[in-house]
Amino acid sequence: MDALELAQEIINGRRITREDDLSFFLTCDLKALCEGADRIRKHFVGERVDLCSIINGRSGRCPEDCKYCAQSAHNHTDCEVYDFLPEEEILELCRLNESEGVDRFSIVTSGRALSGEEFDKAIHAYETMRSECGIDLCASMGFLDEEQLHRLHEAGVTSYHHNIETSKRNFPNICTTHTYEQKIETLKKVKAEGMCACSGGIIGMGETWEDRLDMAVSLAELSIDSIPLNALMPIKGTPLEHLPQLTENEILRTVAFFRYINPTANIRLAAGRALLTNDGESAFRSGASATITGNMLTTAACATIRSDRQMLNDLGRTVKKLPLETAEKRRNA
Repeated sequence: MDALELAQEIINGRRITREDDLSFFLTCDLKALCEGADRIRKHFVGERVDLCSIINGRSGRCPEDCKYCAQSAHNHTDCEVYDFLPEEEILELCRLNESEGVDRFSIVTSGRALSGEEFDKAIHAYETMRSECGIDLCASMGFLDEEQLHRLHEAGVTSYHHNIETSKRNFPNICTTHTYEQKIETLKKVKAEGMCACSGGIIGMGETWEDRLDMAVSLAELSIDSIPLNALMPIKGTPLEHLPQLTENEILRTVAFFRYINPTANIRLAAGRALLTNDGESAFRSGASATITGNMLTTAACATIRSDRQMLNDLGRTVKKLPLETAEKRRNA
């Protein structure tokens, strides 16, 4: 069987499991694999590209020891440190993203879990955004419990992000202050609450190809709706700072087999887009159907919302229409 035949079988209903010979994805022709992934994307997701943007709502001093992270207190970076942002600042960026045609907006916070007064502030910020904006709302606030997730849901949050980061085997090599199993339990709580589950990971952290395949299958087993894929951009002051950057072909192969294994999910480009042709154009031809756009947390953004929209339009893909008033201002500028 070749990659295009397998793609058609997936379109016809086949699903990849742990019992399959996953090594096929590592040896098959890359061009055919990417073409097949794009066919699967087109069939299950269509031409619509989902755009999301984030604000770093609380930064630094994280007690977790994730080796890739600039915000971990265990690492020695130049990460900016601040407490939960004023609601006005969050609301301003939310409105800006809505005016630029972004689909959803998320508050992301450092730390094991947002709690206490800061969590209450987040709830109020979401309630305000829900009442004053028309953009979908997402959150990424660590290991929340059922009650907290329910409060977020009631406040207007429809999607919760919580990366598993890597494979179960490799996870202890990346973090020791919490476990892979805790990640899985949090995602199950998200699904039980009825929220969209957003979870992916980072490639290029010294893992094997088998680890990447395992992560893809684990996400399929959890029925994850949105899968952000990050390519490590090594940060000075972290234990992974000396790792080599991934090649474009490595990233494209990963994006493509994630699509085969998770055919109906949004495969979302995240950090590391600067390693790809035209900030990810090649990946959108290889199974990707969504992206984080605008400011990208702890690493410099390689693209803007406007440049993303132009690139996607050039590819023949569709994005959320701009509000009429904004479009008129652009035409008259």
